[in-house]
Order: sequence, then C-alpha cells, then structure tokens
Amino acid sequence: MAEHNDLGKWGEQVAADYLLRKGYEIIERDWKSGHRDLDIIALDGDIVVFVEVKTRSNRMFTDPVDAVGYQKIHNLQQAANHYVKYRHIDGDIRFDIVCVTGTIDAEPEIEHIEDAF
Repeated sequence: MAEHNDLGKWGEQVAADYLLRKGYEIIERDWKSGHRDLDIIALDGDIVVFVEVKTRSNRMFTDPVDAVGYQKIHNLQQAANHYVKYRHIDGDIRFDIVCVTGTIDAEPEIEHIEDAF
C-alpha cells in the first residue's frame, strides 16, 4: 500500500478513536455508495453524523479542511442521502470534518469541525 494510503488509514483510526473518547458511537466505517464513500458514520446522541476525515502529515502546503471543496461536499451529500434511504433513517443528520495532522510516529493534532456544511 502506498505511504499516503497508510497515512490516510492511520488518520481515520485516529479520528474514530477521538470520536469514541468524545462519546460518539461509530456505526459504520468506509461505507461505499458507488464511487463515493463516507469515512465514518457515527451517532452523537440521536443525531447521525457523517464524518469526513482529512489527514495530512503537515500544514506546510495546505490546511486539511481546505481539501473539502464544493465537489467533495456534493459527493458526501449524495452518499449520505443514499445511506439515509438505505437505512431508513428518519431523524437529524449532521456533517462533521475531522482534520488529523501529523505522522504515525508522533502525537497528532486533531481539529473537529461540527456541522461543517
């Protein structure tokens, strides 16, 4: 597996562990809807939260949150719509972004943006 894939998987695990510590319940990881995917689907109380995880080794060139542009948001909303219909969800939903900055051998910086879009 390419190094950037390893970093991404590590970042998703860091984000999932962080959300668990905050009291979220992880209900799905890497859920696919065609070519679209949802990194983490969790419950925050009774709210279904679709979490996009962005991992970067540093912020030298760009902030991880800047990687969530219009097209990415559109794809996430389409995948979430499919998930809501597939699971027959009839409640509140929210989109969060968790940015993980660092490397596998060091303590990461975590930024959690609730209700990001």
